[in-house]
Amino acid sequence: MTTRTSTRRDFVGDVTAAGLAFTIVPRHVLGGRNYTAPSDMLSIACIGVGGMGENDVKGVADEIVYALCDVDLKAAEDTFRKHPKAKRYRDYREMLDKEQKNIDAVTITIPDHGHAAAAMLALKQGKHVYCQKPLARTLHEVRALKAEAARMKVATQMGNQGHAGDGVRQLRELIEAGAIGTVREVHYWTNRPIWPQGMDRPTEAHTPPLTLDWNLWLGPLENRPYHPAYAPFRWRGWWDFGTGALGDMACHGMDAAFWILDLGYPERIIPESTQLYTETAPKAARVEYQFPAKGNRPAVRVVWRDGDIRPPKPLKLPETMEWPTADIGGQLWVGDEGEIVAGMYGEDPVILDPARDEQFKKSPPAQTYPRSKGVHKEWIEACKGGPPALSTFDGHAGALTEMVVLGCLAVRAGQSLSVDPVTGNITNLTLPEAWVKPEYRKGWEL
Repeated sequence: MTTRTSTRRDFVGDVTAAGLAFTIVPRHVLGGRNYTAPSDMLSIACIGVGGMGENDVKGVADEIVYALCDVDLKAAEDTFRKHPKAKRYRDYREMLDKEQKNIDAVTITIPDHGHAAAAMLALKQGKHVYCQKPLARTLHEVRALKAEAARMKVATQMGNQGHAGDGVRQLRELIEAGAIGTVREVHYWTNRPIWPQGMDRPTEAHTPPLTLDWNLWLGPLENRPYHPAYAPFRWRGWWDFGTGALGDMACHGMDAAFWILDLGYPERIIPESTQLYTETAPKAARVEYQFPAKGNRPAVRVVWRDGDIRPPKPLKLPETMEWPTADIGGQLWVGDEGEIVAGMYGEDPVILDPARDEQFKKSPPAQTYPRSKGVHKEWIEACKGGPPALSTFDGHAGALTEMVVLGCLAVRAGQSLSVDPVTGNITNLTLPEAWVKPEYRKGWEL
């Protein structure tokens, strides 16, 4: 007899005789109050299970982890060990083809250049999809995923976990309660990149590690010789593979301003940076986004700094507070009546006027925005028919990633971009087609 793991798609029950008397017993009586029947659990396939992928597998481990896929056996070994019953694959295309009838949902935690192809394949199969940030590497890819997610009407979520945190909600409630008056500027900074970038392509070839399938790692991109400057981990700074420090961290940091101020598309993006290189992001950059007035909100300026560039120390910073507030980075909100500083993910917001901060701590604004159960639990509940997650591909996540990727294009071009604030189209420059809409190898097309 062959057996397989039950999923919520399975029909449980076998009535063998007509007229058989039976009693319906509540599920929690049979399995305990916190028991979840296999038929109520998602069957999930995970693409990319090392590093951050291991964390995403952990985030869905209360469901059925049915299959695991990774091109790097060494990176995946801990996750493989923790889930010995899960089926193992190296090529996610093979996994999705063979297991299409056995899985409900897919997580994707691989380098940026692979997000769109993997997510699109899963969406076209009607799977619920969780994808790490940024949603995709290029504007075309982001917009294609937005459209497909809307068409398929499945549950989606991007892994910008700060959007599920309490801090960003506290920050919004403070802003809307008038804690610093009308917001005019928001500043972000980070110590990223913590990987090498600002360099030319290496010319020597190396042999890939025996545990790494380099061809599958490249995925949709044209072949090139392996080099340790690319993988593992160091891919983020290469424009063909990643989106630099801005793409890595702005989906976390700038998430707060994008959501709270309903920013939408900017009308102008002004980049400044260290030396530009053809294939990699610069070592440090400052990017100013200018957003037009919208509804009752006036025009606002949002400034991004990476490479450990910090904004000027606020004049009203309390003597007891260090500046900058954290190594990883943070955010500074500037209003007509004061300033707020918070962590990169919106955590621990503090009004820089100690008396006003104490006043709001004693009498905080009402919790008008429900607290999240967590970035993974939001998505899982949505997959099971609950409310949509808070960072869906065709909602918050797609729009946020478009804004971030537009900034990456400005940095790469080394020129200011004028943007139509309605459509998001660049109006003053024609950029290379491959920067916006890359070509894919056969078998990896969107």
